[in-house]
Amino acid sequence: MAKYMLIMRNSGSVESFEDMDFEAVINAMGAYNEAMTNAGILIGGDGLTDATKGAVVEFTADAPIVTDGPYGEVHELFNGFWTIQVATQEEAVEWASRAPLGPGNKIEVRRITDETDFADYADNDYIKNEPELRRRGEELREQSAGTESS
Repeated sequence: MAKYMLIMRNSGSVESFEDMDFEAVINAMGAYNEAMTNAGILIGGDGLTDATKGAVVEFTADAPIVTDGPYGEVHELFNGFWTIQVATQEEAVEWASRAPLGPGNKIEVRRITDETDFADYADNDYIKNEPELRRRGEELREQSAGTESS
């Protein structure tokens, strides 16, 4: 099984939420999320606020440069994501194609790297310590999840 990120993008020509039946959108997205949960593949996911309300930290100088608002063209931005665990990319693409999104939207399907991606570097000290690094990462995620719920 591999993990995939389904990245929701729009072209900038997508309808705004003001022009949609918001309840219908929420219900359709809820049904989609429920289907993935029932299939046992949904690991997580969230929507994102409008890119104009964010910031970009760019590492092109000695000190990072912070810019308010979106960075780049609208088609480069994403609005939300799901993380799923399925057997193949084809299965991930099939689930992505079920998303209740209309014209002007896209979903980019990307596999999340795992230890098999680093097999050529097995002698690297960092990779040799990877199980410990992964364990520590899991501990930090659990601590973070506990902080969010309190």
